[in-house]
Amino acid sequence: MRIDVITLFPELVSALQDYGVVGRALRAKQVELGLINPRNFSQDANFRVDDRPYGGGPGMVMQYAPLSRALDEVVSNANVKPRVVYLSPQGQKLDQDAVKRFCQLEHIVLFCGRYEGVDERFIEAHVDEEWSIGDYVISGGELAAMVLIDAMVRTLPGVLGDEQSAQQDSFEQGLLDCPHYTRPEDIAGVNVPEELMSGDHQKIATWRLKHMLGRTYTRRPDMMDKLSLSEQEQQLLDEYLAEVKDKNER
Repeated sequence: MRIDVITLFPELVSALQDYGVVGRALRAKQVELGLINPRNFSQDANFRVDDRPYGGGPGMVMQYAPLSRALDEVVSNANVKPRVVYLSPQGQKLDQDAVKRFCQLEHIVLFCGRYEGVDERFIEAHVDEEWSIGDYVISGGELAAMVLIDAMVRTLPGVLGDEQSAQQDSFEQGLLDCPHYTRPEDIAGVNVPEELMSGDHQKIATWRLKHMLGRTYTRRPDMMDKLSLSEQEQQLLDEYLAEVKDKNER
């Protein structure tokens, strides 16, 4: 997979090359990352890529021409036509299904806006999809692009040391993840649940599923609306809620 990022701050995004899962995947050539600065495609003497908005108002707007030339450079060197994604507060809210779909692509271009926004004609002419990482505003699309890159790369086959790591992540099954514990067994009188200490794989799997269902129901009820629970799953959820009620009443 190749990921190209069009950004005014390539140094910010380049930090991904030095750390964690993305850094390891890049060094292992499991994914390629290209960084393109639209200032390099400006014909202004001062390398400007923005101007005042028509109609007045605060801030500046990124111009069509430098962005279009930067994208043309990427496309002209591509083996396949890339999918162009604009990270924007106006986009759909990013979710795991979208991340997994992006991972099926051979080439994706992430465009990072800045200032008050981007000339709408660039979006209409060149952008395939707009996505947001949440209902809040940040200074530019770089951090959103880095979030998306990390989410995509960890989903690619062979990137994580244990393939089950990605499969057990929150949202992979439409549910939040279950609680996790490690040594020591006792901390201030709070013990690791006995099911996880049992060595019984079926009992452990059942406990984890119960808590995934319970956490999702209590913390993200909106996610439950998308699920159709089996009889066993509904029973486990009922057990979880009964246990929580009993604990709270003590």
